[in-house]
Amino acid sequence: MDILIPAERVPVADDVDICVVGGSCTGVFAALRAARLGARVALIEKQNRLGGVATCGLVGMWHSLYDFADQQPIIGGLTLETLERLDRRGAVSPFRDPQESRRGGVRFNTEELTLELDELVLEQPRIRAWLQTSYSRVLARGSGDLEAIVIENKSGRSAIRARVFIDASGDGVLCRDAGIAMTRVAHPQPPTACARFENWDSLGDIDIKALCDTYRETFPNLPCGYAWGMGVPSSAIRMLAGTRVMQCDCSDADAVTRAEFESRAQIRAFMDMLRVARPGNRLTLQALPSAVGIREGRHITPLRLLTGAEMLAGTRFADAIGNGTYPVDIHHDTDDTITFKRLDGTCKTFAANRLIHTERWLPEGKILPYYQFTLGCLIPDQAVNLISAGRMAGVDREAFGAIRVMVNLNQCGEAAGVAAWQALDGGQSMGAIDAAQTRALLARGGSIIL
Repeated sequence: MDILIPAERVPVADDVDICVVGGSCTGVFAALRAARLGARVALIEKQNRLGGVATCGLVGMWHSLYDFADQQPIIGGLTLETLERLDRRGAVSPFRDPQESRRGGVRFNTEELTLELDELVLEQPRIRAWLQTSYSRVLARGSGDLEAIVIENKSGRSAIRARVFIDASGDGVLCRDAGIAMTRVAHPQPPTACARFENWDSLGDIDIKALCDTYRETFPNLPCGYAWGMGVPSSAIRMLAGTRVMQCDCSDADAVTRAEFESRAQIRAFMDMLRVARPGNRLTLQALPSAVGIREGRHITPLRLLTGAEMLAGTRFADAIGNGTYPVDIHHDTDDTITFKRLDGTCKTFAANRLIHTERWLPEGKILPYYQFTLGCLIPDQAVNLISAGRMAGVDREAFGAIRVMVNLNQCGEAAGVAAWQALDGGQSMGAIDAAQTRALLARGGSIIL
């Protein structure tokens, strides 16, 4: 049975050029790009801080800024600017050394990143940020043609009117509510919750997955599958990403609630196991994420679908807005396997960190220096004044496995911010903007456009 909600008059809290829904690094970078071009921007974030998975989710790692041969930089822009700011605070691992960053990733202190994102936004007078503010609904003139959004926070319900909108929600809720056609893949990649620990060294030499296999009957909530971790720069803290919630449709509220409970139960079982397996250790649980890390939800129907086949063929797209080297990384949701299709030409499948299959997808001795991703996969088909920025991009399964990581989505955010400004400045629909101009403006702002 439905409940009828009476018509309601809400005040307009702000009237801006561009409204960004979602304050992840993707959303922040979109807002910064648009504001630096002269737009007045509202930035809406439901959490108490900016940064998304990088901060709230405790995932303190981006990936190399260099091509796979470690010969030339391929990522600049706000990713590089932010890393330089973190470097001045001793809060990031070496990122100017191609081999070091390829081997260990670019690790950063997530709390320091929170402070830097605060500064970046507060330094920009054209951005008005709204924290602890939830997006509620959209007011649209037609499909993909938005007039305003309704927000809710401690002040109540109000509206933000804008000329152009950027959906950086991750879940694509703005696109969905604006009438954009959305697709759900049959087997979305499962979510993971990270955790931070102190005194990890007290465990001694440890094989996490072997221990989990040994103690699984004793602690049935132990996670299955692949696990990775990293030390937090200039600290004794270690982050572990070792949970996995299988067959979870993260666009469903009940499923996400289950994922939150289940992932934390896995972390608790992990701690219980270590108390038995390593008696007397001094390991302490220091932090849990404020939200489970969602890898995949629904995708937009884009202006132009981006496929893994064309990306991995080394296609140089006329509307390329970013470059990457992160492998096609597919966490399967029906078993504990994970597949990495790397740019060195190998494709390897692991089960519980054990290699079970390997083959080559490139001829022996060949590598792919980098792949590109496009503006067209961010623009919803038939959208008038709306663009997406984030994991809801219009891509196939293989392309998604590569571009879904933060260092790539950072670039998507920057491109969305520039494209939104172009639509605003030229009075054009989103699908009509000039991709060559997008690329030129990105390059002018420090992005590496190849």
